[in-house]
Amino acid sequence: MQKRGKSFENQFTWPICKELLFFILEDKVSDVFVCELIWERLFYTKELSINYWAFSSLTPSYWSEKFKQAPQIISERPASVHLTRSIPKGYKQGLKNFLNFKGYKINELYPRRTRRATAVNWLIYWAIENDCFSKDNELMPSATTPPVNPVKGHFGDPEIK
Repeated sequence: MQKRGKSFENQFTWPICKELLFFILEDKVSDVFVCELIWERLFYTKELSINYWAFSSLTPSYWSEKFKQAPQIISERPASVHLTRSIPKGYKQGLKNFLNFKGYKINELYPRRTRRATAVNWLIYWAIENDCFSKDNELMPSATTPPVNPVKGHFGDPEIK
């Protein structure tokens, strides 16, 4: 990954901090929100008139060649696999090493949850590589209650495939 540095930090809607990462792991934000965090950092841009995210000249070719439109990372397995493969080996244990996350219980494992954990691991990798972890938790999204059916997700989330 090409380092972007602090100069890019303020262009993102939400800064990456530990509390936000735990919101994702605890299912307190939607899958759509999680995807948008990643899409911004992959430099996909939102076409407001049609609610469409397209790659830009800054989008890494690893992504833009495979996904012309920003992929549904949580709901679509191929996009999640691609995200997993884009995390360098030295960063694969980010959840454990950076967040001290112990993992989920076996009865809590299902595709949505494991893909969200992958998303968090990628965000940790991205933030470390770009020196963009926020120590300030002032700018945080409102936490929602976890979905009634955690297999399906929040209202408005794409169907899991």
